[in-house]
Amino acid sequence: MNGHTYYIQAPPTKTAPPPIKPPSSKNKSKIPEASYSITPIKDSNHFTVSAFIDHRLDGVIRVISIVNRSSLQPPYCAYCSTEQVCKTVDTDVQIHSDHFSYTYGASDVICKGEHMQNATHVLITTDKEGSVDRKMEYLPIKNKVVNETFKFNFTICISNLFGDYNNVMQFAQTMELYKLLGVQHVVVYKTSCGQDLEKLLKHYETEGILEIVSWPIDQFLNPSRGWNIKRHKRDIQYFSQLVTLNECIYRHMYKSKYILLNDIHEIIMPYKHTNLPSLMEDLQPAYPNIGVFLIDNHIFPKTQFEESGKFKRAEWKNIPGINIMEHIYREPPQKKNYNPTKMIVNPRKVQQTSVHSTLKDFGGSFHVPFDVCESPTAGESYQKGTICGQKSLGLQTKTDTKC
Repeated sequence: MNGHTYYIQAPPTKTAPPPIKPPSSKNKSKIPEASYSITPIKDSNHFTVSAFIDHRLDGVIRVISIVNRSSLQPPYCAYCSTEQVCKTVDTDVQIHSDHFSYTYGASDVICKGEHMQNATHVLITTDKEGSVDRKMEYLPIKNKVVNETFKFNFTICISNLFGDYNNVMQFAQTMELYKLLGVQHVVVYKTSCGQDLEKLLKHYETEGILEIVSWPIDQFLNPSRGWNIKRHKRDIQYFSQLVTLNECIYRHMYKSKYILLNDIHEIIMPYKHTNLPSLMEDLQPAYPNIGVFLIDNHIFPKTQFEESGKFKRAEWKNIPGINIMEHIYREPPQKKNYNPTKMIVNPRKVQQTSVHSTLKDFGGSFHVPFDVCESPTAGESYQKGTICGQKSLGLQTKTDTKC
């Protein structure tokens, strides 16, 4: 599914803005860096998240951002080299077409200028003259080098943990199952969670498989706990889920060969292969130009149990959460309704993504046959007629009936 992208370009100045003068500090190697994962843009209603060199688009700087769609101010881009020679240029603001009608949404601020390959830091500003306060925090620019070998074969991007979510049992079972399936890295964007789960997160972080990204979106906006603005009238969809999914793709573009985009209560499960690496060893050569593999999503309701009770183990009795091993029955597909998909992507083939499909990519997508692989939504209870598997992690309330 290809969405429309809207461009807002800052008006060109008659003469090039003057370069920002380096500070008179004796330590010229220091540029103040952003302290948190979300940084307000001064004198605006917008925020920056992270910055990357996009080698696929002639080395432009791409800044993952959150914009107020009803209050757009033309921003400018100040980027600095290691010598702290800084330049200010115009930008293109590309608002993602999926925003679920919320006031705030995901966007990319594209900085186009000369010698960006030497840039180390960038600041998005509303000041076209380039007179930027040196006390402001700059984003470090990542992905400066193209790697063809990757630290991880498979990474899972999970968004978002918030509220008092404490589904320890399901989280642990899902993590252990993904290990068996060949996943080496899991990324969680965390706003908050329950005390028991906090301990489990620290365990997996210490083990080395889990990367926790602090995501204090609730300190800047009033985020929704769902996707439907008619039922959740807040500032931004589902704790800015779309922003974190896109940020995770760029964060791991040259770290991971493949990325799985799905929630913690979902597992991408191969049927004809013993693990995910062997699945992709067959799929990728068969479709060499494809970078997005769509996996059918199906519901395994928590109201139905495996009859023998063999997975109802005494030692798990006091562990909070859903025991997904007890729920082995899949709801039959509802052919008349839209069945959402989850994705395995080559991040280097993706420009922008939504939840169930990409918005802009290189090479298109392939819908993996159901008998080859599916994405079970484990241990969740849904209304009849549900065609959207997106909801708050581990909450046992019913979802909306369409997406």
